[in-house]
Amino acid sequence: MKTILVGLGTCGISAGGEKVYRALQEELKEHPGTFELKETGCIGMCYREPLVEVIDDGESHLYAEVTPERIGRIVEEDVIGGTQIDDWLALAGGQAEGFFDKQVRIVLRNSGIIDPGSIEEYIARDGYQGVTKALKEMTPEEVIKDVLDSGLRGRGGGGFPTGKKWEFTRASAGDKKYIICNADEGDPGAFMDRSVLESDPHSVLEGMMIAGYAIGADEAYIYCRAEYPKAIARLRQAISQAQRRGLLGEDILGTGFNFHIKIKEGAGAFVCGEETALIASIEGRRGMPRFRPPFPAVSGLWGKPTNINNVETFANIPWIIQNGGAAFAAYGTENSKGTKVFAMAGKVQRTGLIEVPMGLTIRSIIFDVCGGIIDNKRFKAVQMGGPSGGCIPAEMCDIGVDYQEVNKTGAIMGSGGLIVMDETTCMVDVAKFFLTFTQAESCGKCTFCRIGTKRRREIPERITDGQGTMDDLDNLEELSDQIRAASLCGLGQTAPNPVITTLKYFRDEYEAHIVDKKCPAHVCTPLLTYTINELCNGCTACARACPTAAITGEKKGMHFLDQELCIKCGKCFTVCRFDAVTKD
Repeated sequence: MKTILVGLGTCGISAGGEKVYRALQEELKEHPGTFELKETGCIGMCYREPLVEVIDDGESHLYAEVTPERIGRIVEEDVIGGTQIDDWLALAGGQAEGFFDKQVRIVLRNSGIIDPGSIEEYIARDGYQGVTKALKEMTPEEVIKDVLDSGLRGRGGGGFPTGKKWEFTRASAGDKKYIICNADEGDPGAFMDRSVLESDPHSVLEGMMIAGYAIGADEAYIYCRAEYPKAIARLRQAISQAQRRGLLGEDILGTGFNFHIKIKEGAGAFVCGEETALIASIEGRRGMPRFRPPFPAVSGLWGKPTNINNVETFANIPWIIQNGGAAFAAYGTENSKGTKVFAMAGKVQRTGLIEVPMGLTIRSIIFDVCGGIIDNKRFKAVQMGGPSGGCIPAEMCDIGVDYQEVNKTGAIMGSGGLIVMDETTCMVDVAKFFLTFTQAESCGKCTFCRIGTKRRREIPERITDGQGTMDDLDNLEELSDQIRAASLCGLGQTAPNPVITTLKYFRDEYEAHIVDKKCPAHVCTPLLTYTINELCNGCTACARACPTAAITGEKKGMHFLDQELCIKCGKCFTVCRFDAVTKD
């Protein structure tokens, strides 16, 4: 019997995947016994959702952009007739050429392949073999050594060696220790952790179990933001399944190891991604960071030694233990081992989720893996590391994705959000966006972060409104230095990065806004000027669209735009089909 998989991660659902699934259910009623219908997570090709895969004896046909109207033909011609529909294939016609060629899928090894609601399918793909090996064949010290040998660094943004963190926590004195999985993914444009939890929740649970055994913990929390309902639902289901199988709870696999996992839903505060603020939130207190030391490895949750890693870090662990640390270290660079998952967003052809070896260049990621820039526009920059990261210009995008190399640019690796920008992106506007975000997400504990981010946000607002001065650029740099030096946690310490990198690499854009009162990317509305040129044929479309009657002229005659009445809404530019409206 053939199997049909429907991608029902958040990306698939938002594209209409649930309607496609229901249409397949109706087809199954019409043709009982012809196929088995299952749901799966995200395979990474978010840009082509909804995705439907027909599988028969190892042969697979993956269909893209499937609608309920296409289901009947897929069932009749492929499922029943055995003939693939070439025009609808996701990997045909060059539309996805190269997307998987340079990927190495360790974290994403099961994503889009298994039913995330089936523990049996996870086990069938060597699931829970890593924890079985750890509990039955290895000492905690051997487990930690394997993680150290792998070179795995924390994938949450800091890049601290995972094995070292486990080593410190194990060495800390305490009758009770905890494991925390940080799933409070808050960077704009980042969706790596959400997708992994939705597509392969058991891999994260297994990684947490191995970590618990290694450091001597018997209790764990997954701190996941409540805005991820699908991820939370699948986590709850996975925990319940593992408990029923005896893989969670008391005396796991008859080894005497006890381990329990609870879920804590976060309210969506970005600052709770910082580990001490996260701990405070789990404890029922306001999510605000505290001074370190002591570090959580010594005094964490309820004052007990606590190890905190993020979703991607834990998802790597079962593969590392099963295959050995050296196998993981075979990928990547000298200082950055293994692979990295990136959420690709912005002006790139193939948005979605990818996993590539450390060291692959940013340019290769954008052009080879993700197909280049939409509409073949000029590649301008990539924003990496979220609000704590920075903008890397196109001229520097031949550097490898490596912690040290990325840091040299002024950006950071971060958790893996990668936003691609083209010539239509205003870098001053980008800086303003991230400054607005960090100001809104500041917990308010530190004066420089609370007040300084507000004052700093006001400067690019003035610049994009056409009210900026050259002194504003010096003030931006001075404020950034003060906020970085005087802030307690990573939010304030890294908040200057987006503005500092845009000032460093795109200072000419700031100066154009200030001196010329022009936005080179034609984004900042107060600095735009719309005019009607000699191509106008008097169709009157612009005049009819103008909300302020700023455009006048006779039908089939040249029209004119009164700049004093123009509110710069851009409707004339949008409706004109003859390139007769110019935007400067």
